[in-house]
Amino acid sequence: MRPAMHHLSISTTRADALFVSALQRGDNPNAKEVRQVVAAAVEAFGQRGCAGRVAQEFGDHPETAVARMRWARQVAGQAFGELGPTSACARTLGRRTGAHTSRAA
Repeated sequence: MRPAMHHLSISTTRADALFVSALQRGDNPNAKEVRQVVAAAVEAFGQRGCAGRVAQEFGDHPETAVARMRWARQVAGQAFGELGPTSACARTLGRRTGAHTSRAA
């Protein structure tokens, strides 16, 4: 039996890499700093290594890992110009309510 292969999205990998980096929320990093630490973490640990460290932290410290991952996803998404879940939610809500959220009338 072959082991299951899990393919992580690039946005997940970036968030994981930021999560395992030494960068802290209080550092108020700019986009360039975030991109640099993400690249360094991926180079140092690899995609699977970052994911494994994230899993370890969620196992050891779930109460703090949730907030850190939320921060990492938000900051990594902003640094790399990704649309976050808020944008998708806003579009869905707009379709349900009939509001126009992405285009001018």
